[in-house]
Order: sequence, then structure tokens, then C-alpha cells
Amino acid sequence: MSLKKYIDDRPALKQFVHRLLIPSGQARPRRWVNWFVNPFVHQRHRTSIVRSSVRMDVLPFNPFMLGAQSIIDDFSVVNNGVGSVEIGSNTLVGIGNVVIGPVTIGNNVITAQHVVLSGLNHVYEDVHKPIRDQAVTRHRIIIEDDCWIGANVTITAGITIGRHAVVAGGSVVTRDVPAYTIVGGNPARILKYYDAQVGEWVSAKKSADLPV
Repeated sequence: MSLKKYIDDRPALKQFVHRLLIPSGQARPRRWVNWFVNPFVHQRHRTSIVRSSVRMDVLPFNPFMLGAQSIIDDFSVVNNGVGSVEIGSNTLVGIGNVVIGPVTIGNNVITAQHVVLSGLNHVYEDVHKPIRDQAVTRHRIIIEDDCWIGANVTITAGITIGRHAVVAGGSVVTRDVPAYTIVGGNPARILKYYDAQVGEWVSAKKSADLPV
């Protein structure tokens, strides 16, 4: 039995450990966790860069990975409290991004400014209980290799962005995005896709045979 499972199966112990790691009612770990625990637990390549103004709400009981030559830029927030955050190589997490796990970002990905990726949702159905006191659900966001996510995009929980896709600035993505497509809008819809047969990008308005 893993240490995590051992703690998870014992609610009182889990609550005690949680308070050791995080102040009550907060998401940011205690400084001693960032200084003395996380560097030895998480997989961060020596050539990666996390800017000094980034808020790293990362804890040792869920994975955090950052690949070679990847950058998490200024004023971003990264949180793995309810799910792992895994970022590949040569990827840019742009200024002011919010990344709340579970999230997987591939290699050679660009996310522009103020992108929100949240694999977490709050349960709200019990009207006799404050939403903040109800449970959360988690569904992994996956951004595959070579994608470009424009500024001010929101990607909702459980979404997969296919390889070499582009999400236009200001979009809200509520459905999976196929590989080699350009999407935009709220909710985002397909604007163009790459037609391998003709070797060019085709406007979705001009074709009745959109990729599934």
C-alpha cells in the first residue's frame, strides 16, 4: 500500500497531514513545503524556468512535472492540489495563466496571456449547503503537442485539445478540439481545419465534411 493511499484511507490522519502542509482554508502550501519537500519530490528539468512571481500552489501528494526548456511566465498560478500538473518540454505557460490540475500539457505548446485551465469543478446541487463546503469533481484537461492557445482563453474540465490545434483568443472551450483545427468563439467552434488531401487549411464554412 502506498503512503498516499494509507493516509487517504484514514480521515483523521489525512486531515492532520493536510493541516501540516496547508493552512486551514487556504490553497497555498506552507513555505517549508516549498523549500524542503517539493524540490525533492517533483520532476522539474534543470533547464526549465519558473519566474519568481509565479504562485506555485504545488503539494507533494500529487505530481508536478516541468520538462526541458519549458517556462512558466510571470504572475501565473499553478495548483496541483486535486490533480497532477504535467508540462512537457519546450512549452511556454504565458503571463498570468491559471493552471489547476488535473492538467497535462504536451511538448512545444504555447499558451498566451491570461489563459485559464481548470480540471476542477465545484459541486453545487445541495442548496442547503454553501458551494465552497461541497465536494469537487475533477476531469483532466489534455493539451497535446504543438498547440497554440490564444490570450484570454478558458478551457473547461475534461477537454482534450488535439495536436497542432489553435484556439483563438478569448474563446471558451467546452468540447474536445480535433487535431489540426482552428477553433474560436464562446462556445468555441471549428473555424478551419487542415485538409491533408489538398495540403492546406480549409475554412469550415466552405466544407460540409468537417472532421469529427
